[in-house]
Amino acid sequence: MMVQRTLSLGAVLCLAGCGPKTPPPDWTELDQVLRTAVESRQVPAVIAVVATRDGIAWSGAEAMAADAIVAIASMTKPVTSVAVMQLVEAGQVELDEPAATYVPGLRNLQVLQNGGLRPAAAIPTVRQLLTHTSGFAYEFLNAAIAGQVQAGQVPSAFIGTDGFLSAPLVSDPGVQWEYGISTDWLGRLVEAVSGESLDVYFRTRIFEPLGMGDTYFHVPAEKQGRMVPTFSRREDGTLTPMPPGPDPPQFLSGGSGLYSTAADYMRFARALLAGGELDGRRILSAESVALMAENHIGDLPMAPPVSLNPAFMAADIVMPGTLDAFGLGFGLNREAGPAGRAPGTLSWAGIFNTFFWVDRQQGVAAVLLTQMLPFLDGGPAALMDEFERTVYRLHH
Repeated sequence: MMVQRTLSLGAVLCLAGCGPKTPPPDWTELDQVLRTAVESRQVPAVIAVVATRDGIAWSGAEAMAADAIVAIASMTKPVTSVAVMQLVEAGQVELDEPAATYVPGLRNLQVLQNGGLRPAAAIPTVRQLLTHTSGFAYEFLNAAIAGQVQAGQVPSAFIGTDGFLSAPLVSDPGVQWEYGISTDWLGRLVEAVSGESLDVYFRTRIFEPLGMGDTYFHVPAEKQGRMVPTFSRREDGTLTPMPPGPDPPQFLSGGSGLYSTAADYMRFARALLAGGELDGRRILSAESVALMAENHIGDLPMAPPVSLNPAFMAADIVMPGTLDAFGLGFGLNREAGPAGRAPGTLSWAGIFNTFFWVDRQQGVAAVLLTQMLPFLDGGPAALMDEFERTVYRLHH
């Protein structure tokens, strides 16, 4: 005899979608990644944060307080680039306008060639400054500019003043990708167009809207106890603290001047992940964020930097994510990265081994901060690789 059973609507729906659920990732695996890196002396200390579109997924620190304030160096560049794009959105700046329209000091540039100087074929545009195709270089990466510094013809960027802005170009604008002082000139552009100093502009237009209360060019006295020293790697592999830099800074560097925390910089990264806004406060339109994430250097090769100072930057570095393109202020990878990031991920780093990426396709962002030199020596390079691989294994 056949028995008929009638299934309830809930039971039918459950049969369609009530299978075993995937357990949430155990992000605490990342704690061990940080611990191992410190115990094995890959880095002296480290703090990191991971976020998804749902919010903060994990944060951890090893040998460093969770609210430590660190020098983020060239992770300042994306902040300056966002400021420029805000002025573009406001109709005050045009990307393909010669930058000298806004900063007259860029009018009569010269190019170093065969040991001499000649007039530049063109004035770099705002877009070329954003993409490091302006022709400007860094003294620790370009032998011609290093020679100018050694000969006393150009002040070093390491003395803390703005004299290095007088450096000539090493190529005509638009000819090649060359990492250099372009973003420092963009900082000057922001000041000239807005009529505000860079610290005031950043605070009112970016930091306060995003709730970044611990990010500064000059850390106030009451917070300086949270700053951590920078360490350098000795030949025997040990790490030793370095003397602090000038305080307060003599120059507000749009290319490298900021101090921040992992939590603060993650708020900046989360805003980019969400298309320009966080917690209802918008700093850029989604269209501007998407434009910044496009490749703006075409087929120009983005050769890995070659260090002239191994104590400052390790030789033969490979940037995390194997970057091969550049957007408006961010490095990009055209193909999927070896550790998991999707094509088109926004990322960059700071010379003291601070890193971040924003993977808009897979919905994950990360910030990892330490304070040591040289940049991307074997220790932080290995840490970043293991950290990123673990983030993507857990995220999936």
